[in-house]
Amino acid sequence: MLDEGEDERGGADEGGAIHPLFEGAPSSVEFRKLRKRLVQNMREAIETYAMVEPGARWLVCLSGGKDSYALLAILNELKWRGLLPVDLLACNLDQGQPGFPATVLPEFLARMGVPHRIEYQDTYSVVVSKIPAGRTYCSLCSRLRRGHLYRIAREEGCSAVVLGHHRDDILETFFMNLFHGGRLATMPPKLVNEEGDLFVLRPLAFAAEADCDRFARAMNYPIIPCDLCGSQEGLQRAQVKAMLDGWEAKAPGRRQVMFRALMNARPSHLPDPALFDFAALALGPKGGAPGEQS
Repeated sequence: MLDEGEDERGGADEGGAIHPLFEGAPSSVEFRKLRKRLVQNMREAIETYAMVEPGARWLVCLSGGKDSYALLAILNELKWRGLLPVDLLACNLDQGQPGFPATVLPEFLARMGVPHRIEYQDTYSVVVSKIPAGRTYCSLCSRLRRGHLYRIAREEGCSAVVLGHHRDDILETFFMNLFHGGRLATMPPKLVNEEGDLFVLRPLAFAAEADCDRFARAMNYPIIPCDLCGSQEGLQRAQVKAMLDGWEAKAPGRRQVMFRALMNARPSHLPDPALFDFAALALGPKGGAPGEQS
C-alpha cells in the first residue's frame, strides 16, 4: 500500500529540492491542479489493482510520446516522495523507424538523472515487409515490441513491465473489441504475461488522455510522434476515438461514466453463460440469485 501520509509539497523534499523531471514546472494554479490530479489518479489505480510489491523493480516503457512522459514523471514523483517502494528503470526501444531522433531520449534521460536502458531492434523493417500495403501496422508492431520488452525486463531483473496506456486507451480498446472483435474486453490495468513470470501494469488507467497531453506539453518534454502507424489514415482506433470525442463534446464527462461502467459489470445481466450460471436460477421469494436484482 502507498503511504497515506502524503504532504502537499508537490514533489519537493524537506530541503526544498525537486526531482529534475519537474524543474521548470509552471507555477500556475491550473498546472498544480493538473499535476495533483494525475498523482491522485495514479495512486488510486496502483492501490485499486494492488500493483506494488515492495522491493520490486519496474521496467518503465518510454516511447517519447506524451503519455509515456506523464507515466515516467508521475511515477518518479511518487518514488521521490517515498510513496512508491519500487526501483524504476526507464527503457526506450528504438525500433528503427526512418527519421527517428535516436539521441533525444538518451540525452533527456541522462540530463534528468533517470536510470535507463536504450535498446535498438529493427522491428520497423519486419513490420513493413510483412504487412500488405494499406493494412495497419499496429498489431504486429505491438507484438514484436512487447516481446523485446519482456526480454529486457528479464535481463534487468524486473518483475513488471509498466506501460503508459491511459483511461481513453482502455475505452477505445473496449469499443474496438465490441465493434470488430465480437467480445467484451479491454486492456486490464494489471495482468500476468503468458509465460507467467512478469506483470504488465498500467498505472495511468484512471488518467484522461487530455490531462497527460496538457501535462507533457506544459513541461515542454521533447515529444516524439509515432510516424509508423500515426501516418496511416482510416485506422479503426482513430474512428473509435473520433466517435468518443463526439460523444464527449455533446455530453462532457461521458468518457468517465463509460469507464466507471467497465468497473461495474453485472454478470447476471449479460448473456454469457460462462460468466453466470443461468441454469441454477430458481423461483423463490426474492426472484433470482442473491444480490442480482434487476
